[in-house]
Amino acid sequence: MTVQDTEFETLQQALKAHTGRFVDKKFDWHAFPSNDGFDELSRAQMRYIGAGGSPKVGDTSTLKPDHFTVSLIYKEPGKYAACHSHEIEESFLIIDGALIVGWEKDGEVCEVNLGPKDMILNAREIGHGFRVDGVEPVVMSISVDVGKPLPPVYHYHPKEHAPELARAFGAEPGKTIYFDPEGDHPLQKLMSKYVVRHSELATIWDDAGFTRKIYCGPGGVETDTCRKEMLGIPSRVGVKAFTRDVEDAFMVLEGSLTVGWEEDGEAVEVELGPRDLVKTPAGRPHWFRNNGAAAATVWYLVGSAEPEAVTFEAA
Repeated sequence: MTVQDTEFETLQQALKAHTGRFVDKKFDWHAFPSNDGFDELSRAQMRYIGAGGSPKVGDTSTLKPDHFTVSLIYKEPGKYAACHSHEIEESFLIIDGALIVGWEKDGEVCEVNLGPKDMILNAREIGHGFRVDGVEPVVMSISVDVGKPLPPVYHYHPKEHAPELARAFGAEPGKTIYFDPEGDHPLQKLMSKYVVRHSELATIWDDAGFTRKIYCGPGGVETDTCRKEMLGIPSRVGVKAFTRDVEDAFMVLEGSLTVGWEEDGEAVEVELGPRDLVKTPAGRPHWFRNNGAAAATVWYLVGSAEPEAVTFEAA
């Protein structure tokens, strides 16, 4: 049972219960039991919505998942994650640092290097792992596109394979190729459909006065699960209340954002700073506004892959 299952006396209490504050959370270094005993696999997880790929589904500090999970992952230089696969899509959005992601098939691996605001949507049933070869740690947001994912299936874990093979995600020497969106190798062609470079995305100016870069959904990576976008919200720009038939979530990456809820003529608000999050349930009228002097950069997730049905109106 999570705190969102509680009956709230006030709308303000309900909004607070659906807010995840970065400063109120802790990174969990034991979120993934399969890493225990393998220092080279160590990583920490901070859970916001659901448990993600961790079996710690009983964490009452996390928000209740519906169609997606959200967590932060911290990975230090020299560490890697063993090659594994999921029954559902899983996205990595890089916040800080540079991350190498490898996809494996039939003993061959295609590797791509991702920087800040780049994303990869890991396809279903495709073996994938990641590694930090840079000199700075990586912080990334991971979203699994289902509320309660099944445990990952490991393909090349150092418990069962040579360390060198596991670190290369299953590629023997000479079997690693590198990402090229124009390449002819089947893995290059497949991965090119799922890699998003922030600098290469079109910037769409919404009529309400903010920008959108579409990562997943119509206009971005094709998916049948969730839409994911990067919003750029200038100072003093906001929108009027809107509703959805699915949940959505705002995670602030830069700047600040005020999110408001409305019910029976009552309005309440909360201000988010970097790495704070608000999840709004389906059917709840809500809005956002940037009261800060600087522009806000916001990671925005919607629990449906359907085309945008909301017409935002400037407040």
